[in-house]
Amino acid sequence: MHPVTRSSARLALRELAAADVDAMLAVYGNSAVTEHLQFEPRDRAQAEQIMARSIAAATTSPRTEYALAVIEQETAELIGSCRLALDPHQQRGATIGFALRPEVWGKGYGAEAVRLLLAFGFDDLRLHRIWGARSPLNEASARTMGAVGMVEEGTIREHVLKAGKWRDSVVHAILEREFTSGL
Repeated sequence: MHPVTRSSARLALRELAAADVDAMLAVYGNSAVTEHLQFEPRDRAQAEQIMARSIAAATTSPRTEYALAVIEQETAELIGSCRLALDPHQQRGATIGFALRPEVWGKGYGAEAVRLLLAFGFDDLRLHRIWGARSPLNEASARTMGAVGMVEEGTIREHVLKAGKWRDSVVHAILEREFTSGL
């Protein structure tokens, strides 16, 4: 399925493009954004590699990864990204992730972007279960996933190695029958 587009009153999801490198660097190069993610801030070369990989993955068949830009409708600016990846260990299942620039935090954009991503997964891909994992310290992500109906299921102990230290991950998930887009 290519290209993917989804929109709400305030946001749009679209495929990433090579021209998005600088905007994505503003997300993944920011230490506040990556504080709770599985990686350290990225430099320009790393951002270019991520973009190239995401753009290439968009045209594979069968497609198993959907890395999408989060666009603010009013300004047409890329304010973040979100990702849905089919889970090879689970029938009709996928994992999600999302990251937004700090200057747009606190506006409800995270929940809105995740709702759009879940709607794509359930409505277009006909998935049964979608889950995401967060740092135990990332309360904003916990609130975002809770706001869209995702249920905290438990902790994966010492799941992520970051900066030489193991970190747990808290899993949240939602089933197809539990989802209502609310958009």
